Amino acid sequence: MLICDRPDLAAPYAHVTGNCRARSDKTPSRAPGKARFSAMDIGALFRPWEAARGIVLGVSGGPDSVALMLLAAEWARARALPPPLYVATVDHGLRKDSRGEAEMVARWAAGLGLPHAILVWEGVKPKSRIQERAREARYDLLIAYAARIGADHVMTAHHADDQAETILFRVLRGSGVCGLSGMASSSERNGLILARPLLVYAKADLAALCESNAHPFFDDPSNNDLVYARTRIRRLGGLLADEGLGRAALLRLGRRAARADAALAARARAVRAGLKARREEGGFRADISALADEPEEILLRFLADELKLISGGKPLRLARLEALALRFGEALRAGIACTATLGGAVLRLRSDRILVIVREGALRGQQNPARSLRGEVLESDVRLT
Repeated sequence: MLICDRPDLAAPYAHVTGNCRARSDKTPSRAPGKARFSAMDIGALFRPWEAARGIVLGVSGGPDSVALMLLAAEWARARALPPPLYVATVDHGLRKDSRGEAEMVARWAAGLGLPHAILVWEGVKPKSRIQERAREARYDLLIAYAARIGADHVMTAHHADDQAETILFRVLRGSGVCGLSGMASSSERNGLILARPLLVYAKADLAALCESNAHPFFDDPSNNDLVYARTRIRRLGGLLADEGLGRAALLRLGRRAARADAALAARARAVRAGLKARREEGGFRADISALADEPEEILLRFLADELKLISGGKPLRLARLEALALRFGEALRAGIACTATLGGAVLRLRSDRILVIVREGALRGQQNPARSLRGEVLESDVRLT
């Protein structure tokens, strides 16, 4: 559904909108105060990314992403030498109107003087976990496009409501401290920076910004479809808010978890830096005696960091990582040998507290740069899977 205060921006695509009206009954009518998005505020909002070589804005056409495009365009106009801005819309091909909506976003971007690309999710679509896989496909397409055109940043319009829902989702999934901190405002993904500058703003503020600029946007009907987990989480969030666990409380939880996570990460980095380790592609060797007196969480993070380096960033299941850290912690303090596999790597802790990690393929006779280390790992030892 198209929400529109300016028919001139919507008329050429009226055949795909089906409906155009002044305001959605689901869109709050409260407009943000002018000071909320003053020139100073906008400058501060994008300041962390001033040195970017290029920024790709992921714009689906919803109120949040349209607001991001409007704010970024205003920021660029106010600067003498802004980073190049590009707009990209991912057409997942999951709804009949998706192509027309992407074409309309292209017209809106052109009106702001911004180049636009439509990125198509091709191939057979999955029948399960569709939203999760569509989200990953969106990231992959945006990042690949940014790399292709020489941009080093991808910027999305995730906002405070998204952040609260993410934290609640992770609470329900039993996430650790890192997960409970929510989405980071800036993170690395496939060698590029994924930026989320709007995490401090509510969706209502962003919709109101579009309305105050008389700029149309789309209201995605799938946001209200209870088939999707996110929609059910959103409805549950409303019930929990009545009991005091609303957006503000979830965001406060996220900030506190982020603070604890940063402290733990700093300690884990310091411990890793203090080790006299031998690292090479596909292999690691070090005396980890210093970890014997560290809390289990530090050992867990140390193992996770080394495993990710060897496996190329392959995701690790927290439950398996916790089991690994528990076993290795006990073996380390007792001075006994222990061997396990996790994340495509084999880990052998010797009784003298020397830890050796190699890629699992090295034990199967595959060509591997860590050949000099693999002899220290016994394939016959017990594995953790």
